[in-house]
Amino acid sequence: MSELGGLRRFCLSLTGAAADADDLLQSTVERMLEKGMPEDAHTAKWVYRVCKNIWIDELRARQVRQRHATAVQADDEVEQSPSAETKAGGEQHLAAVNDALMRLPPEQRLALMLVAVDGKSYAEAADILQVPVGTIMSRIARARKHLLEDRVLLQQK
Repeated sequence: MSELGGLRRFCLSLTGAAADADDLLQSTVERMLEKGMPEDAHTAKWVYRVCKNIWIDELRARQVRQRHATAVQADDEVEQSPSAETKAGGEQHLAAVNDALMRLPPEQRLALMLVAVDGKSYAEAADILQVPVGTIMSRIARARKHLLEDRVLLQQK
């Protein structure tokens, strides 16, 4: 499938973690192989939509598990990010960019990643996320504004 690289990036933009992105990609490919897709569906759009829906299901399942987990288990699951001092120049910058992206609301991050990183048109992104084109344009504009504001705040520190 020629869309696998773009789908992997989409998975990473949804999850924010490489391991989760790989799991989501595998689940998406498995689902597509098991269930197939409608004859009249556009392959790339359909796969992205299936991927997004699998991730939404996973988030819901995680919320249920978290509600029923004990306090000790919740403490064990908290991830700690490595300190900025241990990262070298390029890795530190990449981490800062990733952090800024992850601070964006999910709907803005997804729209921005589909258009800016994966090179999808606004119309393709709108089809994948099942929203109007104007909504995609608005989300991208707000995402860019948040990223610029985030950059200014970081420079002031």
